[in-house]
Amino acid sequence: MTIGDGNGPSVVRFPDLSPRAYEHPVDRGALATLRSVPGFGEVLKAVAGFFHERGERLMALGSAVRVGPTQYPELDRVRTECARVLDLDPVPDLFVARDPAASAMAIGIDEPFVLLSTGMVDLLDAEGLRFVVGHEMGHVLSGHALYRTMLLRLLRLQDSLSWTPASALGLRAVLAALHEWYRKAELSCDRAGLLCGQDSAAALRTHLLLAGGPDPSEVDVSAFLRQAEEYESVDDIRDSLAKVRNVELMGHPLAVVRAAQLQRWAASAEYRDILAGQYPRRHDDEPQSNRMRDLAGAARSYRDSFTTSTDPLVRVFSDVGEAMSGAADKVWSRFTGRDG
Repeated sequence: MTIGDGNGPSVVRFPDLSPRAYEHPVDRGALATLRSVPGFGEVLKAVAGFFHERGERLMALGSAVRVGPTQYPELDRVRTECARVLDLDPVPDLFVARDPAASAMAIGIDEPFVLLSTGMVDLLDAEGLRFVVGHEMGHVLSGHALYRTMLLRLLRLQDSLSWTPASALGLRAVLAALHEWYRKAELSCDRAGLLCGQDSAAALRTHLLLAGGPDPSEVDVSAFLRQAEEYESVDDIRDSLAKVRNVELMGHPLAVVRAAQLQRWAASAEYRDILAGQYPRRHDDEPQSNRMRDLAGAARSYRDSFTTSTDPLVRVFSDVGEAMSGAADKVWSRFTGRDG
């Protein structure tokens, strides 16, 4: 099924789309482990919703412009079309806030909404905004806000524990793991953004602009993507350590690497299958069996990253990531009394 009213591109819709269709395997594996903790989601949702979501929504209502038929009408059309493509109901509210920096985020759990900065709106054309809004809709559909809230809470907790070396070091390890998950969640939602616009060239232009190219016509796309190959193929341990330090507490993947990752997915059979209507449906999702597949998929992703990179530290991270996924399987099997 396609949508389009003559003012925008005709794109394929994905009824009953499961977020598993576009989620990065490491993103799914990390979430599967978190979701297996009994009562974790319910407790965090209650606390985060009471103390965080209401205040954020009131702040947006009081200080930003809510997009609608009479306020940013073209952006409102993009909002509703992205939600229809991903079969997301109800359609999340969208606000535009004054900020010269280009930024976008999805906030909230019970009633998630999207916040765009004026810097982002001014920077992008209509198809770029479709990619960005679709990205944020992907966060909503995947339920990432719940776990991002946990990350924000721990960041605040880190300040209060900074005087205790042992606690600070332990918390730093947890935060590094959560940041690694969230960077993979960003890759997931880039895929959701691509599904909304179904225009890989527009997605690449957006990544170019966010990376620092004020005019995409002044940038050689092939050379830009080769930067990612050069970054990923370092063979000096000092460079590997520098890469780890650079990204340890970053909430987003590096812009050039992120662009290359999405372009590889856009050229994959997986993406073509989704466009052809062959994708997981929400009504078929079975949490327990999916959790096992997600952990196995995360382990395979770590293995694949090792086989395609010359970075001397990648093997270490691949082995650790695969071992962690396998260990989680064993713990869950013992807890439930079932084989993995």
